[in-house]
Amino acid sequence: MSNMNIIDELRARGLVKQTVFEDDLKKLLDSGSQSFYIGFDPTADSLHVGHFVQLIVAKRLQDAGHRPIILIGGGTAMIGDPSGRTDLRSMMTRETIRHNVECFKKQMSKFIDFEGENGAIIVDNADWLLDLNYIDFLREIGSCFSVNKMLTAECYKARMEKGLTFLEFNYMLMQSYDFLVLNRKYGCVLQCGGDDQWSNILAGADLIRRKEGKDAFAITFGLLTTSEGIKMGKTAKGAVWLDERKTSPYDFFQYWRNIPDADVNKVFRFLTFLPIDEIEELTRYNDERMNAAKEKLAYELTLMVHGKEAAEDALSKAKAAFSGDSDNMPSAVIPKGMKQVAEVLVTVAKVPSKSEARRLMQGGGVMVDGVKVTDFNAELTDSQLANGFVLQKGKKNFFKVTVE
Repeated sequence: MSNMNIIDELRARGLVKQTVFEDDLKKLLDSGSQSFYIGFDPTADSLHVGHFVQLIVAKRLQDAGHRPIILIGGGTAMIGDPSGRTDLRSMMTRETIRHNVECFKKQMSKFIDFEGENGAIIVDNADWLLDLNYIDFLREIGSCFSVNKMLTAECYKARMEKGLTFLEFNYMLMQSYDFLVLNRKYGCVLQCGGDDQWSNILAGADLIRRKEGKDAFAITFGLLTTSEGIKMGKTAKGAVWLDERKTSPYDFFQYWRNIPDADVNKVFRFLTFLPIDEIEELTRYNDERMNAAKEKLAYELTLMVHGKEAAEDALSKAKAAFSGDSDNMPSAVIPKGMKQVAEVLVTVAKVPSKSEARRLMQGGGVMVDGVKVTDFNAELTDSQLANGFVLQKGKKNFFKVTVE
């Protein structure tokens, strides 16, 4: 870590989106170890790429000497957060939530240290939300919120057209109450989150200032989006998960290896710990040299999530697929005029039938030159027909293919 204040460090990497009383927050973080919290809704049994930024921010703040409080929304998950949604979330059972929390803990330990002086703690807001007395809650917390002000929040605007339930309307009060509880119990002074949570996070900091007469701070970080503003971490098969049973280390590696050139610098800044000047050097080219940067990015992220052995394995497979080195794979020749990838699978990879080829492709088991092909009608490009290509079936079967 440099001598730069941690907030300046996060700003230099383009992570900080919104905050208030920033100068006061910097002074506080420079004055000694502080407790901060980040919330995660346990709506699945694995974290995914959408959670990546928050995990990295938690690690950066912890490395700077501060103590992470990981709040699992076991209580709020039983309501559902309306932020960024136009529909009502389905409600979950306590058993499902408990299982998901256990899965989260294992994955988070790869990023965050749970031991030592500023070791992270995990709390579940079900512990205080599920036994609340409604009348007491309304009197203590509800009286601090203006409905007029709440209705101007971005998190509610998108739901107003379809109809915002009173169940969801309570979400901001619940999340704000979480911050108040953590402030009272652990001295938590800062809540961090994605920028789609700004209204909720700011409301919590305001509640502490009003109820406790103490300083409390809110900060949000940019979402991991492409240069077109589309959320990263989505593929034709769905989300890119951090659990290797849901997204294999090789598929995880390939996702980052194949992102658009325009997004490489941002992902390096947001998700890796490489110094900024090194990132600038790696990503300053607008030609084939960007492939080396993508390879390094994919390796660094796979190493972080899946460990050295899985990262090395994914890298060697990717190199074999991209290099066309005949020592690494068998070669095959297809007749001129054969363009359909499904036909090539039957001819080269000895897939028994086109219907089996369709099943393989739709299941994500087919790649051409390192890019997944899921469309049964997909055809080879003119360049691939002229120069040859690498066909991959499953995880281990690579073929260097040329056209006769």
